[in-house]
Amino acid sequence: MHLVSVLAMDHVVGFELTTAGQVFGSARSLDGTDRALYSVRVCGPGGRVHVSAAGTDLYAMTPPHGLAELLDADTIIVPAHDSTAPVPPEVARVLRQAHARGRRIASICTGAGILAEAGLLDGRDATTHWRHAADLSARFPQVRFDPSALYIDGDTVVTGAGVAAGVDLCLHLIRRDHGAAVAAQVARRLVMSPYRSGGQTQFIESERAVTDQGSLDPIMQWMTANLHRPLTLAKISEHARVSIRTLNRHFHDQTGTTPMQWLLARRIQRAQELLEQTALPIDDVAHRSGFASAAALRQHFRHHLTTTPTDYRRRFAATAT
Repeated sequence: MHLVSVLAMDHVVGFELTTAGQVFGSARSLDGTDRALYSVRVCGPGGRVHVSAAGTDLYAMTPPHGLAELLDADTIIVPAHDSTAPVPPEVARVLRQAHARGRRIASICTGAGILAEAGLLDGRDATTHWRHAADLSARFPQVRFDPSALYIDGDTVVTGAGVAAGVDLCLHLIRRDHGAAVAAQVARRLVMSPYRSGGQTQFIESERAVTDQGSLDPIMQWMTANLHRPLTLAKISEHARVSIRTLNRHFHDQTGTTPMQWLLARRIQRAQELLEQTALPIDDVAHRSGFASAAALRQHFRHHLTTTPTDYRRRFAATAT
């Protein structure tokens, strides 16, 4: 079983602290056994720590596991901490040791500052909550902080934006480990969208989306139901009964992306699910996902997932079933 350890130092943010337990703890096998796929534990430097929310201490708790046990984890989650105190040397040392041993380390929100202080983000692209990006960029100029991305996957080091984006990050890691179908199952249990790409913007930049035409949910549902059809921007805008310009504007306001980029992400996700859950030939998977050909499907898999449909099926089909 994949072991996830969450670092809890003093003034750890409660939401991010429990995110990993809730998301990874909800992941179950799809083979009918309902087998848990992850084990989650909380590790700390020793003694009681205060758990915070929006700068207010809520309660105190004692992490049941010590720092040394982080080294046993397959994945280490470093949540946000409402503290300006330097990272304890022993914490930075254990994180560096874990990274040197090939452990996957992921931060949520200002947890990126902890990774940066430990030297794990030097020369890397990273993200954090948009409110803290400028400060962290000034403190750690050797790190390229992107204030807009939901999460950035650097393979063994992954960084995520704040609060709800931590859920997106955890779902992304589950998708990496067990495929799109398991991640979608977890998202349904959490009553949230199954997929938001890491490049999607952290926040809506204007209020036009709620004051004009309202939610995009109906047109998104229609697009999802018609992934296999040759949808064009003109057809989508016609179905939505808005101009192409208005459609593009609403998609940007509500998702941070374009209608066609959103559609491509859904088609890739559908292809992933078909590869995991069926034995359909690649040509049929491409057709049912809305790609013009198997060659087009392969091209998008290489670009977005750095793999091929065949290799993806070989990796995830057994896990999903």
